[in-house]
Amino acid sequence: MSKGKLTAKQIADYHRDGYVIVRQLFSKEEIGLLSRAAKEDRALDQHSFSKDDGKGAKIRLSLWNHPGDGVYGMFARCHKLVNSVEQLLNDEAYHYHSKMIMKDARVGGAWAWHQDYGYWYQNGVLLPDLCSVSIAVDKATKENGCLQVLKGSHKIGRVDHILTGDQAGADMERVNEAKKRMALVYCVMQPGDALFFHGNLLHASDRNNSENPRWSMICCYNFKKNNPYKEAHHPCYTKLKKVPDAMIKKVGAKRFDDDKSNVAWLDDKKDVSARRLKPKAAAK
Repeated sequence: MSKGKLTAKQIADYHRDGYVIVRQLFSKEEIGLLSRAAKEDRALDQHSFSKDDGKGAKIRLSLWNHPGDGVYGMFARCHKLVNSVEQLLNDEAYHYHSKMIMKDARVGGAWAWHQDYGYWYQNGVLLPDLCSVSIAVDKATKENGCLQVLKGSHKIGRVDHILTGDQAGADMERVNEAKKRMALVYCVMQPGDALFFHGNLLHASDRNNSENPRWSMICCYNFKKNNPYKEAHHPCYTKLKKVPDAMIKKVGAKRFDDDKSNVAWLDDKKDVSARRLKPKAAAK
């Protein structure tokens, strides 16, 4: 595997805490190209869907499996991101899926406390050691609903998740006990910062009560030896073709209308991870 961007200390922090923030992994120019592309992308908007947070607000997102050849793909496939993920997974990484979280000003809803592996367990993934990378497209603050994590909570193991409304959340009895023992950290980020986090890390976010949007792109990776034992709506092992970091600017600088990204959009109706969970009313 090629050398990634993470230091020995950052790798140790990730395995101890379940997450690490890498400041300015992407330059101002690079993240500006991603922001422009996403906010001008009619396909991204047309393929978006909303999740009700149970409190009268909704969070909007678009999700896709294979990264494609456009600017989204260049971010998800670039050496500095993928090689860093491989440092954490200690194996060849492949793209599990990506999504754009569009938490719009004043209306962007909250995400309940959850673990990503709480969903992905349903897809035949045996080990929880997947890695997600949340790239700040906009500035992330407490006021606009930045990500919150419970430091070290990935060591708890998989927590039962219960479907309530449009979101599946972790068993709050466990979450509340974890809060008594583990530090709650608000992941305040600048555009271009990247948060790497473990599949079992408990995380959530509040509603956006500010005048500023909080968009973020989250790229999720599995490792080759953790190939799911059955087919699901997210892919089994598929060789990821990495690209040089310079391809972000090369592709992102093109007229967006000419961008044939080949993004494999995923319809929310095909995302069955959460719907396999027991509704709250049926939980014993």
